[in-house]
Amino acid sequence: MKTTATTFPRLLLDHAQRQPTAAAVREKDLGIWQTWTWEMTAQAVREMACGLASLGFKPFDNLAIVGANRPHLYMAVIAAQSLRGVPVPLYQDAVAAEMVFMLNDASIEFVIAEDQEQVDKLLECRELQQAQGEGQVHAIRHIIYDDPRGLRHYTQPGLMSFTELRERGRAFDQQHPGHVDRAIASGEPDDVGVILYTSGTTGRPKGVCQTHASFIAAGHGGVVSDRLGPGDNIMSYLPMAWVGDHLFSVAQWLVGGFTLNCPESAATVMNDMREIGPSYYFGPPRTFEGLLTAVSIRMEDAAAPKRWLYAKCMALAQRVGADILNGAPVGALDRFKYALGDLLVYGPLRNVLGMSRIRVAYTAGAAIGPDLFRFYRSIGVNLKQFYGQTETCAYVCLQQDGKVKLQTVGTAAPGMELRIADNGEVLVRGVSVLKEYYKRPDATAEVLDADGYFHTGDAGVLDSEGHLRIIDRAKDVGRMHGGAMFAPNYIENKLKFFPQIKEAVCFGDARDEVCAFINIDYEAVGNWAERRGLAYGGYVDLAGKPEVLTLIAECVQKVNADLAAESGMADTQIARFLVLHKELDPDDDEMTRTRKVRRGFVAQKYAVLVDALYDGRAEQFIETQVKFEDGRTGSVSATLPIVDATRYPEVKAAA
Repeated sequence: MKTTATTFPRLLLDHAQRQPTAAAVREKDLGIWQTWTWEMTAQAVREMACGLASLGFKPFDNLAIVGANRPHLYMAVIAAQSLRGVPVPLYQDAVAAEMVFMLNDASIEFVIAEDQEQVDKLLECRELQQAQGEGQVHAIRHIIYDDPRGLRHYTQPGLMSFTELRERGRAFDQQHPGHVDRAIASGEPDDVGVILYTSGTTGRPKGVCQTHASFIAAGHGGVVSDRLGPGDNIMSYLPMAWVGDHLFSVAQWLVGGFTLNCPESAATVMNDMREIGPSYYFGPPRTFEGLLTAVSIRMEDAAAPKRWLYAKCMALAQRVGADILNGAPVGALDRFKYALGDLLVYGPLRNVLGMSRIRVAYTAGAAIGPDLFRFYRSIGVNLKQFYGQTETCAYVCLQQDGKVKLQTVGTAAPGMELRIADNGEVLVRGVSVLKEYYKRPDATAEVLDADGYFHTGDAGVLDSEGHLRIIDRAKDVGRMHGGAMFAPNYIENKLKFFPQIKEAVCFGDARDEVCAFINIDYEAVGNWAERRGLAYGGYVDLAGKPEVLTLIAECVQKVNADLAAESGMADTQIARFLVLHKELDPDDDEMTRTRKVRRGFVAQKYAVLVDALYDGRAEQFIETQVKFEDGRTGSVSATLPIVDATRYPEVKAAA
């Protein structure tokens, strides 16, 4: 569906005119799917925009949006843009102390919130702003909430429901006819269309200003490459503040005109996916890791004949499944066996995952391990990689059908250029590069060079066909004392392929050997322990069990065997490891809200454990402060055994 619309509000109006009765958005509420057509969506957005205007929202004001994936919150994005304002999605699981920084930084006076939980948090933010003293010019003035449950008796100033906002909007529209139409008509493609905050891996988050033009171009590139359009369905379940969700659930949705589906809750995503049967799906690697873990747990609980059949079929899938998906030559007998496996195993497995109708699936946001990537493609899920950053609309490279390589993230996306700097850093230039960091010209100058190239901070190489292979974050890639390149993320992804391992952090730069912290997957390992009659009293107890350490040691051993067989990687085999006594947690500042490990922070916080790994100790006591969900703090302590891993001699490649 071709369109010449140059801003998101115009795209919405274009769809409302071209396909007024087609489904634009669905939401599951109280077990029933509710549908908004494009015409209904455009009308709701108009009423919201008029309602905001009646409260004093002006062009170039910023509107914070915080909550889970709800239709009204997506509509609020376009409502702000309709007035030439700028939506600023925030992570719904951020605590008030984190959120207030971004509210202050973006000078937020208007906030759209999902429910009572977010309202309570925002009221706390307003108290924090007031406590910062007089002179705080831009404090929160208006909080508009979607779900009224629990808020009936709230009397704080500035609170308003979505129903009241739309009522005000209808009245304003009658009193000021054409106000929103003129605002939409005055919008420019180079207007800032959204401010998305970086995850803050190495410091304070920065507000990335992206224009309508940049996100529309990024959305168009993906829509054309994968032939998306009306009739396609996508499940929107990832944080709205993540750049990937804005690309897929806002930009591509409005460019392609397909249907957005919002699950009832995070806990019901899998069931809701099976009901909708999306044709288009996306998620960060951790989502695909979690799905694989759930499958592994179910198979371990299955009867012996089913486990045998699963193992046989998966061995065949690993050998020929990806080739069949890529259209590569495969023998007739193997094709027949694979078709039988699809009937008995792969098809039912895709159904369990909610991927029976998936035509294309993407992963982005972090590096995905090749083993995990191969698993999904081997069972017939057309999983591909997107590569990009918040500063590039998550749009730099994409993998084209039939040209998917497990070790790369694809070729340059339409409208993008790639260059590898002398130090190995990936530089990009093109349609999706940020306009600027909000109120940070110094930071903007650091990442955009005189030629317009954005410095990604990733280390990578281009192969002879132009496919980009990301090695690791440039700042994380180092050298071991023996001269071998040390890429921690590459090793960590191999470890996380095992369902028993949820997270891993590897150390080795400027050292003689590699050591690792491991987080077990509590559900997967707990299930494993229960089937063996192994009693445990929580995460700390389970993580320290000798049987669990042996289980993890077997996983590490397999990773080391793989590394020994890879060119140049034998010296990076894991020498020693320990299983942490707690899960790495964003609330404890050990991870970002997008679940990326703050490697430097973790190394500093657990320096005593790092020293113990490299000093040859057999165990180490540690006590750690933790934050609970209700805001309280406490501590958790344990004596952690340190395990020597089995290593292998380098396997020389055949001449």
